[in-house]
Amino acid sequence: MAYSYYCKLSLLFIALTMAFTTLTGRTAEAQLSGPIGSLLGLFRIDGILFCSLDGTSNGTTTPIFHDAKVQLRCGGAVISTSVTNASGAFSFMLNPLQFLLSYVLDNCRLTVTTPLSTCNAALPSVGQLVSQLQSVGSTVVGLLNVTQLVPGGFWLLPPS
Repeated sequence: MAYSYYCKLSLLFIALTMAFTTLTGRTAEAQLSGPIGSLLGLFRIDGILFCSLDGTSNGTTTPIFHDAKVQLRCGGAVISTSVTNASGAFSFMLNPLQFLLSYVLDNCRLTVTTPLSTCNAALPSVGQLVSQLQSVGSTVVGLLNVTQLVPGGFWLLPPS
């Protein structure tokens, strides 16, 4: 219950901040740091999943993996779930009030729970693609500092 309340409160804060910056036309001149910077930020995780043993494009003929269920797991717990779109893209947003960047990079990973055989019958029907996360920088959007994270590289984790 409390988790849901804080998520809604955080989303409301972000929406109001975005509306304010849009209406006033103000943009941040410098990246905020310290406690205020972490209050006005978010983590965005984006990726594209291909139908291969490592989730990457092995050439121009590798199809994308659409309608695949991708989970963001931190410390073993499922934090959020996304489904790849028709282009194989997935996206997550995290509130930095609930997660520190160092924690996310050290303890979170992406897990594809849809079997690879779903997109190609020649690929394994057991095991899951997993990937650690890596930071590729941040940008300032209005007053928000958006830290961009991407998969560090998928690998096939055999069933336990």
